[in-house]
Amino acid sequence: MAENGTAVRNIVVTGGGTGIGLAISTRFAEDGDHVTIVGRRREVLHAAAGELAEKRGLDVTPVVCDLADPDDVEGALPQMPDRVDVLVNSAGSRELAVGAGPHGLLARWRGDFERNVLTAVLLTESLRDRFRDGSRVVTVTSVAALRGGGSYGASKAALHAWNHSLAAQLGPQGVTCNIVAPGTVAGTEFFGSRLNDAELTRRAGRTLVGRVGRPADVAAAVLFLASPEAGFITGEILQCNGGELLGR
Repeated sequence: MAENGTAVRNIVVTGGGTGIGLAISTRFAEDGDHVTIVGRRREVLHAAAGELAEKRGLDVTPVVCDLADPDDVEGALPQMPDRVDVLVNSAGSRELAVGAGPHGLLARWRGDFERNVLTAVLLTESLRDRFRDGSRVVTVTSVAALRGGGSYGASKAALHAWNHSLAAQLGPQGVTCNIVAPGTVAGTEFFGSRLNDAELTRRAGRTLVGRVGRPADVAAAVLFLASPEAGFITGEILQCNGGELLGR
């Protein structure tokens, strides 16, 4: 039994080695669930798993996989749980390739599509036969999908459309599929050095609550949608941005 008195669930979290994904993985593991964290950077992933499993005694297994590569995904499937109770698609990033003309545009748009769409779609579709009645699929996107944001926002918006179809397909099996769309979240690798004190203050001022988000804020939203109590919510987009989309 898990810490909360419920049966231990098998959780798969992509991008689970850093930032939002790590916060999500930690929360599930702290609840007593078995967590498989998936990522493409071996050293980062194993360091995170070691921290959670060895130092904190949590039940965490790392699986190294480039989720945009179908061969890599296929090769990683034997390392995944036979039954998946919760799949959290948190892997994603912004394509930083810079170039002029059509070739530069192609690199940026293709990179964002591969990093954000394929990383979710390839694994989810590959695990469909491991879902059961009561399983949850939660995909992390971005406020950029709702207010616009070039190729990155477009790639995240594509996940919204895909999730609607997925929810319709899996709903009859008792599987729910939902989106969490964060706003600005500090404490991740996404912004790099761009999120300095001045930028943090500016972005905090765009919200209605006067602060930017933390990875734990997004983790809490994901845990709610992954809970048994959320079984009548599917095909939805839960904004987690402190009112940033509304602005002020």
